[in-house]
Amino acid sequence: MTHVLTLIAARADGLDETVIDRVCDALPHACQANWLSPGEACDIHFDTNDETFNAHVRNTVHAAVGDALIDIVFQPIENRRKRLLIADMDSTLIGQECIDELADFAGLKPKIAAITERAMRGEIEFEPALRERVALLKGLDESVLDIVFDEHITLNPGARALARTMSSDGAATVIVSGGFTFFTARVAEAAGFETDQANILEISAGKLTGRVTEPILGQQAKLDALRHFRETLGLSVAQTLAVGDGANDLAMLREAGLGVAYHAKPVVAEKAHARIEHGNLTALLFAQGYNREEFVED
Repeated sequence: MTHVLTLIAARADGLDETVIDRVCDALPHACQANWLSPGEACDIHFDTNDETFNAHVRNTVHAAVGDALIDIVFQPIENRRKRLLIADMDSTLIGQECIDELADFAGLKPKIAAITERAMRGEIEFEPALRERVALLKGLDESVLDIVFDEHITLNPGARALARTMSSDGAATVIVSGGFTFFTARVAEAAGFETDQANILEISAGKLTGRVTEPILGQQAKLDALRHFRETLGLSVAQTLAVGDGANDLAMLREAGLGVAYHAKPVVAEKAHARIEHGNLTALLFAQGYNREEFVED
């Protein structure tokens, strides 16, 4: 078999044999399903090529799943387990946008959050949007950074398992964020990522200056980071995995061997290789063929 389709349910009991049978019937030369986690995730191996596995087959598979809260990932079997993970942070590894949480302390959350949303949807350029938002935070006390991290920031479900399982299997794990190093360093430690890259907030006399150190880490910088780590580690494109939710993630998602749009903005979900709309971040482990018993969560 050349390819694998992975079905991943949002709940541990959300996938049953009826759905699997319908999907198998829609696939060319499909073989028996292999459970990765009973009732939650399974693989279906099949043979295909560019001529036979076309949009019609994909649409038939999605029709077979129907309205069930199940994510679907198609990919080649070769190089399925990735050796490099590049992950966005805000609204991907964590449930918040850090700059919006900082804005709450300045009484500007609705205004800044609206700009963030437009930037993440690709409606405005990321770099000038970040400069504009950071400028509005000028004068905010440095101590607010600790308060935001301690009281407002939460890891998304599956973040620890994703990083720690891949690391234990020998993969490199990197956070590359358009956010700020103050937060990425702490999230990397909490989730188990090896390293992180992000923007640097300027601070003087205990206050935010309203500036961020140039150059800003945006879409191109994320793409460059993926290429840098891939080449440094001597990996092929097919051995890389990237995950993100916003428009500034799109270039790195399309460059990766498997680029996953995670609960993403429409422009990202439409163009990424795969999308996770229902499950949590452990879906990226199931997509690589990990069994639930292989997950490392401590």
